[in-house]
Amino acid sequence: MNSEIVLRQLKDDLTGKDAYRGITLTYAWLANQFGHFALGFIPAMLLCESLRGEIISNAPIFSAFMISVFWILFEMVNFLGPLLLQTKPKKVFPFFKPKNKYTFAPRWVNLGLDTFTDICFFCIGAFTYSLLVKYSNFNLILIIGFLAIIIKPCNYWFKTRLYQLNARYPFQFRLSQWNFKMESSEKEKVIDFIKSKEKKHLLIFGSFRSGKTSLSVGICNELSIKHKTCFYTNAMKLYGEFYSQTKSPSKNLWHWKEADYMIIDDINPGCPIDEEIVTANQFLKYIDRGKEIDVENRSQLKNKSVIWVLGNGAESIKGSWKKMLIEIGVDKQNISVIELSESFC
Repeated sequence: MNSEIVLRQLKDDLTGKDAYRGITLTYAWLANQFGHFALGFIPAMLLCESLRGEIISNAPIFSAFMISVFWILFEMVNFLGPLLLQTKPKKVFPFFKPKNKYTFAPRWVNLGLDTFTDICFFCIGAFTYSLLVKYSNFNLILIIGFLAIIIKPCNYWFKTRLYQLNARYPFQFRLSQWNFKMESSEKEKVIDFIKSKEKKHLLIFGSFRSGKTSLSVGICNELSIKHKTCFYTNAMKLYGEFYSQTKSPSKNLWHWKEADYMIIDDINPGCPIDEEIVTANQFLKYIDRGKEIDVENRSQLKNKSVIWVLGNGAESIKGSWKKMLIEIGVDKQNISVIELSESFC
């Protein structure tokens, strides 16, 4: 993603009215960081004003320093608390009852970078107030230092929000938030899909409310955070797209054809509706647009990693969807099946 795209999005977020065009993920991230800045600036101001009559030689710097320390400790507890509760809950927090272990562990390095970014904005806000009240070279150098450090993380996070925005997810969801039970063998299939450099196809079967959609969004969201091009769609929309010869008119940076990863959601609902609304053979007819073979559509699906969100997982149904994928050219070794436990039936 080049700098021109980032600057254009930044311009769109900083100009115009969000009440008219809605709030984007990039706009929300900018507003969040301004909030962190304000949570450093305003408490430093209040603390400094309360110390005016006290015997403190440099109240502005002292206030900025104390507020920065407070937020550093606060964020460290937020970050280390869940981590330590998962590893050594009794030794570290003897009075706290740990939550259930994660089905998929959070990416702690990624969360650590987010925590570090927040802390920098808190500190910039606190010391900016100190600089405005009483100029000092120390304050100025400290702020410039924080700004220099924060440039790269800001660039990463803003681009990350662009990748998430253009994936068109129906909701924001991290894989570590998915708390349904899953066999270790099936967890390996999910991890393999995320890490593999080959084009993988993951068939997710399950009943209504078994976590199929949230699992698929969580998987691809982790890939978006790694700056991979992902695209979410449901089956009904995709049927029409198969017939489209041009990119649909939108401001999105990529269409389903350009994405490296794709989610095809709601192909079938699953239990309590036992029968397939759309069979594998019917889906293949939509791919081929009524022709004998549509090379372009088949090639587009074969040459990307796809998560297929399906319904009931009877052996005959699993076999028919595998057969369909093999027919469009997918290697049998690159097809994995996950069946989620039934939570509705």
